[in-house]
Amino acid sequence: MTKAVVFDVGRVLFEWQLRALFEKIIKDEAELDWFLSNVVTEEWHFQHDRGVTLGEMLPARIAQFPDQALRLAAYAARFNETAALPVNGVHDIVYRLKDSGVALYCLTNFGDELFEQFRREHAIFDVFEDIVVSGAEKVAKPDARIYEIVEARSGRSGDALFFTDDNPDNIAAAKARGWDAHLFADAAALTSQLKGAGFLT
Repeated sequence: MTKAVVFDVGRVLFEWQLRALFEKIIKDEAELDWFLSNVVTEEWHFQHDRGVTLGEMLPARIAQFPDQALRLAAYAARFNETAALPVNGVHDIVYRLKDSGVALYCLTNFGDELFEQFRREHAIFDVFEDIVVSGAEKVAKPDARIYEIVEARSGRSGDALFFTDDNPDNIAAAKARGWDAHLFADAAALTSQLKGAGFLT
């Protein structure tokens, strides 16, 4: 079985931060910091990555912060703006691997509903053989079950899977399953890692 490369999405393929959207909406820096620390926090957002629907999340949050209803609506309607830019150099690596005949997969902590609208805007996802989305599976990295799903769907396991992710916990979980896992830093470091694994020359 040929070895495959598995990419994370947020902060590996695309720059991702909630601030990228809300700094367009909230001009006062102190108010923006308060909003991102109390209303649309990464911890609250990660519920969607684990399978909680927007239909559950948004009304509950609006009930807590009724004066923030319009901004919470923007979170869902304009979420793509939180990850509008590709990580420098990484898309070029993806296409180089594809052109070399390497099997490519994504493993992402991403809400199912938000990923569907995000994917439609970015043709790069068409080059991947499969994309495992935590929100659709209702289990997120670093839970071992989501790595098992990748193994089952790719027909590969252990060091037949080269994995890059920006989160050390996610890398540790992959290594625990024997994957050839590498903490993502930037395109240059990833290129070096892929050369070491024999994917690039």
